[in-house]
Amino acid sequence: MTSRVPWLHLATVIVGVLVALLVSDSRSSGLLRHENSHHFSQRRTSGVLPVSLSDRDLDRRLPQEQAKILLERAISLTDRAPVQTEAEIEARLDRWQGKLHWDAELGRLITAALNSEDRAVRTSAIEVQLAAYGLAQNSSSVDALEQQANSSNHAQKVWALWVLALMGNRGVETDRVVQVLTSHLNDPKDSGKELDRDTNTASTKERREANDKDDEGSRVWAVEGLALVGANSTIAPLLDAMRNDPSKAVRERAACGLAESGMLSREQQLTAVPQLINDSDDPALDSQTHAWAFQALTDITKQHLPNDSAAWRDWYQESVTSGQ
Repeated sequence: MTSRVPWLHLATVIVGVLVALLVSDSRSSGLLRHENSHHFSQRRTSGVLPVSLSDRDLDRRLPQEQAKILLERAISLTDRAPVQTEAEIEARLDRWQGKLHWDAELGRLITAALNSEDRAVRTSAIEVQLAAYGLAQNSSSVDALEQQANSSNHAQKVWALWVLALMGNRGVETDRVVQVLTSHLNDPKDSGKELDRDTNTASTKERREANDKDDEGSRVWAVEGLALVGANSTIAPLLDAMRNDPSKAVRERAACGLAESGMLSREQQLTAVPQLINDSDDPALDSQTHAWAFQALTDITKQHLPNDSAAWRDWYQESVTSGQ
């Protein structure tokens, strides 16, 4: 029997990285309020919000409460189909612009929705998050976010990477967004070249350590962003990051993004299977990366095979031959 390596959940990543950030942009301050909500099941409501309101009664509520009710409705999966709730949210987005604000409950609901197994629920979370930030879904917003993604302020940078991914997922300058996110996965050694010229060893070591930590955090959020965009063009850089990034955290998030935490469809995920099989026994990769490759294969294909590359190759060859 195979030993399953637990993925680090997206909500945990949000809490572990963003809670401590001091984001100066007022639109991003809501990220500081995210609670550790990964334990909220998408199949359970809080029992506080009246999710069964009629459409007429719902429209009598303030936009903030409408957004919360519809997110709770989507997460619960008990009132209406997620696709229908997604349409109800989309129909109200224009009316919500400039009228939503971050609070602990909205942050909890968005985080829980982003962790849903249903892609329609995750789409709803993305739309509400953009509306809460008050960002127009257009090229001008992408221009500003791209500039902020190059900021020397780490907090502003990772917030911009995340929001660029939200934009790219909604079809706003998607190719450009993927290019920006991928550019932040460049060799981390390049970012320390100027520090190497500094002769003050004590201060240089401290600055290099801080630089390395910030750079790793940026790459974590770049791979989270690529998974969130969910375009065909994100699969290759995610596979590359899983194989080659020097950071264990980045490699794990890339594997998880390919398998289950992002917005890739199952059809898109299946295109990564041949490379994942190759990675599962590549002698150039460590045993942990092999384990992540096997777990990603299991999550994508729903096949419960042993951690044996030959068994996976036989299964894949048979599935291709049979046209499954």
